[in-house]
Amino acid sequence: MSKYSKIIFSCMVVVMCCRHVIAQKKTGWVDLFDGKTLNGWKPLAGNATFKVEDGTIVGTTVVNSGNTFLTTEKEYGNFILEADIKIEDTTGNSGIQTRSHFDAADNQGHGKVYGRQCELDPTSRKWTGGIYDEGRRGWLYPMDLNTSAQTAFKNGQYNHFTIQCMGNEMKTWVNGVACAYVVDTLDNEGFIGLQVHAIKEVSHAGKKVYFKNIRIKTTGLEQKPFTRGIYVVNLEPNKLSTYEKSNGWKLLFDGKSSKGWYSAKGSAFPEKGWVIDNGLITVLSSEGKESTNGGDIVSDELFSAFDLSFQFKLTPGANSGVKYFVTLDEKTEGSSIGLEYQILDDTLHPDAKLGRDGDRTLASLYDLIKADKQKRFIKPIGQWNTGRVVVYPDNRVDHYLNGVKVLSYIRGSKEFKDLVAMSKYHKWPNFGEAKEGHILLQDHGNQVSFKSIKIKTL
Repeated sequence: MSKYSKIIFSCMVVVMCCRHVIAQKKTGWVDLFDGKTLNGWKPLAGNATFKVEDGTIVGTTVVNSGNTFLTTEKEYGNFILEADIKIEDTTGNSGIQTRSHFDAADNQGHGKVYGRQCELDPTSRKWTGGIYDEGRRGWLYPMDLNTSAQTAFKNGQYNHFTIQCMGNEMKTWVNGVACAYVVDTLDNEGFIGLQVHAIKEVSHAGKKVYFKNIRIKTTGLEQKPFTRGIYVVNLEPNKLSTYEKSNGWKLLFDGKSSKGWYSAKGSAFPEKGWVIDNGLITVLSSEGKESTNGGDIVSDELFSAFDLSFQFKLTPGANSGVKYFVTLDEKTEGSSIGLEYQILDDTLHPDAKLGRDGDRTLASLYDLIKADKQKRFIKPIGQWNTGRVVVYPDNRVDHYLNGVKVLSYIRGSKEFKDLVAMSKYHKWPNFGEAKEGHILLQDHGNQVSFKSIKIKTL
């Protein structure tokens, strides 16, 4: 190339760059990475390395380092963020921090980054696009909640991430596919961060994560359309987002009154044994005596196919349950009969060791099917857990605990009938097969609180 040609080429590059900057200003987009340096970024927490290679930020894993983050020096409130990311280690992990913070004194002085993260998960679990609260609450939106989006991420290539944080809502997309939706009560602003995950094995050292085309928009924001019908993790007590309402969700408990509920043994709400206060509906203790204080309460409405979600908080040693397809036709001295999502302190309550193979433990289909759960997804006694029961029109049923599916079965199937025949329910003909029924909150004699009880008819 002649000297004159080089000058012309250089001028063309400058013109193209200027046009790019002007175009970005017109649309409101701003590059967070200049393609050459790490200006505007700083590393925090671990010892993994970040450097620029061929217009890309490359993070490299280091053995025995904690999670390491390259974070923006600026903080952001409302924004739409885009980035293209590729990861080498298909057994590894990465993510993008949003509205996050740093506690320099934590982790024995090494510091801790905490805040919501859009997950990058190349493993067979396929939770990319889910939302994890790094260094604080753990998983907020596991991708068990939106399995249709689990194939959006492609290993071995760059994937396009879009994250929208507006108001108290965070939404994620991977390669244009809507993934996760959280309505939160924490963090109005904070920094953006790129993660290189901690590793312990030498065989995983030196693995790289590549970040490029990182840009953000903070002005002229408009809500990006989100695919209909996706479950929302809403952490605002007893509230529904506009999106949830438009998708058919409604509250079964308004947070203020007993409206929509009455005694399973009568026609009115119990005069004692239940308290509604501070946004909670709480069954009081009666020293473990089942249904002898206020007794069970049931929903006014009957439901057949539905998506039911609720938050519950146990006291030490407590036992309760949320039942569905409750007809009130069976006459019992104790609790009313129905399919039961078990609520239990598995450590202290003796029921956890009864039944068959753990089928009376937390989140199980009581006395029928054990919940397959990991301890890391169970919140301690005294903290809030989220239960979910989905009954499909074809009688498939799923139980979830804190966003993770823990069991599935089919009402009325041969396998279901065989389980019933071996259970305490064998004496009731066609148990659990009613066309419709009430939702029930159980009084098992222990103090348990509920909130954010919401349902959607399917």
